Amino acid sequence: MDSSDETTARHEVDVVVIGAGQAGLSSAYHLRREGLAPGTGFVVLDADPMPGGAWRHRPPTLTMAKVHGIFDLPGSRFRPADTDAATGADDTGPVAEVVAGYFAAYERHHDLPVLRPVRVDSVRAYGDRLLVGAGGREWVARAVINATGTWRRPYWPAYPGAADFAGRQLHSAGYRGPAEFAGRRVVVVGGGNSAAQVLSEIADVAAATTWVTRRPPIFRDSFTREDGRAAVARVEERVRAGLPPQSVVGVTGLAYTTVVKEALRKGALTRLPMFDRILPGGVLWSGGRFVPADAIVWATGFRPDLGHLAPLRLREPGGGIRMDGTRVVAQPRLHLVGYGPSASTVGANRAGRAAARAVVRMLAEDMIAGAV
Repeated sequence: MDSSDETTARHEVDVVVIGAGQAGLSSAYHLRREGLAPGTGFVVLDADPMPGGAWRHRPPTLTMAKVHGIFDLPGSRFRPADTDAATGADDTGPVAEVVAGYFAAYERHHDLPVLRPVRVDSVRAYGDRLLVGAGGREWVARAVINATGTWRRPYWPAYPGAADFAGRQLHSAGYRGPAEFAGRRVVVVGGGNSAAQVLSEIADVAAATTWVTRRPPIFRDSFTREDGRAAVARVEERVRAGLPPQSVVGVTGLAYTTVVKEALRKGALTRLPMFDRILPGGVLWSGGRFVPADAIVWATGFRPDLGHLAPLRLREPGGGIRMDGTRVVAQPRLHLVGYGPSASTVGANRAGRAAARAVVRMLAEDMIAGAV
């Protein structure tokens, strides 16, 4: 649904979903299943001009053959041949195109009321409602499901000397392929799948690659359901206590995916501990080791994109947002999905269902209270 013909400055709606990635679309699907009408009962506001969520921002060199599976959206199997992508019916298709096509088809098939591009600036208390502001427009909602994810907040750690580095620095979110690193000496920082992907690709063209992580990487042959539950439980314990969440993915280690195997085969995953300082021509360790570098790629993850929620003053003394399931304890009309224990794609699906059901129960309670 195109938002260009919207003329009224303020709209009233039962539920606003912010974000149309995996978590946001899952929430919208379940709101519809619970009986809310698209447009009047709920709307989805998405900052991107096209469907696809964070997937559409992946580099074109990340093909379907390299990803470790795509989780289905609820109620619709992922089949690349059925998407809107011009390419991607086989493993050679770029993930950005294939998954964006899947999301676009999903929005249409389930008639989800996605307005885009609409970037939310703020969410404020408004009597017994929440006021969602986006530029010159506002939505007054009985409940908000926030599904903004992390993609717009890449994390760059501060290191001494970074401002003096003479080469190129970029976050892995801005990586578009290996071509620009041909003949360069490249340091890649980070212990996750993004670092492995960059290393596996640039190893073919770079003059030298150096892999640096804070902690020794853990390679896993398998990751069981029990492992997954334990990882989610650790993150959930933190958010219940009002502490910043740790990444679920960060505690799972590196599985032997196609990308990881490729990087290992090329000898690109020989890890060094984190350097202590950046010099104009490279990186330096306290013991005197120096590695010359023309580029540094920071594959250091992301942080939750929650700046628009600042007017609600949700942060606890511990620095996080205290949660009870998907509900924010300090603001019961607000649910966070794709946050903390639901940050993984499979967790986002479950969280979307849980949030939608909780919101519909709350709406029913509001109706009963209003009738008394």
